[in-house]
Amino acid sequence: MTKPIEKFGLRKNVRSGLHKNERRIPKGVIHVQASFNNTIVTVTDVRGRVVSWASAGTSGFRGTRKGTPYVAQATASNSIRTVSDQGMQRAEVMINGPGLGRDAALRAIRRSGMLLSFIRDVTPMPHNGCRPPKKRRVYMVREEVAGYTRTLQWECVESRIDNKQGEFADLTDVELKEL
Repeated sequence: MTKPIEKFGLRKNVRSGLHKNERRIPKGVIHVQASFNNTIVTVTDVRGRVVSWASAGTSGFRGTRKGTPYVAQATASNSIRTVSDQGMQRAEVMINGPGLGRDAALRAIRRSGMLLSFIRDVTPMPHNGCRPPKKRRVYMVREEVAGYTRTLQWECVESRIDNKQGEFADLTDVELKEL
């Protein structure tokens, strides 16, 4: 068997990548973004520089399983394991999104033994938001035969029929009834 070739840095023939783990981080921020299809956990230091991150895909899950609470728990524990090796003991938690992995990721963070300063939900909430689409009007077309009423079909009308134009122009008020 052949040996793998070791990579050396340019300075003093020192292996590259060793300085990455030397950085000690006593306190950090854990960002959990939980969507319906995926959960992404990012760990940053206090200044906002990314130290570690993990998602459901990097944890080895594919397809529809990525949105489940179990996968969110595994993702959170994967990202926290790397930063606890770098010396992080205290953290703040920011949770974002409506997904199923919110609570499961928080449970995994609490179980890791890290001291949590605060937990904040930073999901954006609209203040009255966008204008909703116009109300859908569904009308029944009925037929009365010898005292019995039967429904022929349901019609959805998107335009106004106040002046009775279009395909309902020949119907009377009894035949055209709004629900």
